[in-house]
Amino acid sequence: MKIENLLARARDSFDAKMVFGEPVEKDGVTVIPAAQIAGGGGGGNGDDKQGRRGEGGGLGLIARPVGAYVIKNGEVWWQPAIDVNRIIATVGAVAVAGLFVGSRLLRRGRGK
Repeated sequence: MKIENLLARARDSFDAKMVFGEPVEKDGVTVIPAAQIAGGGGGGNGDDKQGRRGEGGGLGLIARPVGAYVIKNGEVWWQPAIDVNRIIATVGAVAVAGLFVGSRLLRRGRGK
């Protein structure tokens, strides 16, 4: 398959169905899940010294839940998803940065 055809097929496959899941209804409450989708792709072609032609391409996609629309008694509201892994990573990064800054300040104070 040519790279142009591959990328065209990938582009055509992106639609709202990738972001919003099928509604789920139970006990009069409807939940419509939503996700954040990010992707990228690329490709190239060329000739080698013997005149042989080659081409290649790739596509990557990542999705993560971001929340859901909840419908109950005619009211609609957004319920965000809580990404515990992201929270832990952020707290860890802030703690490491704090330790780094703290050690620099202590060294500076001792040098005077």
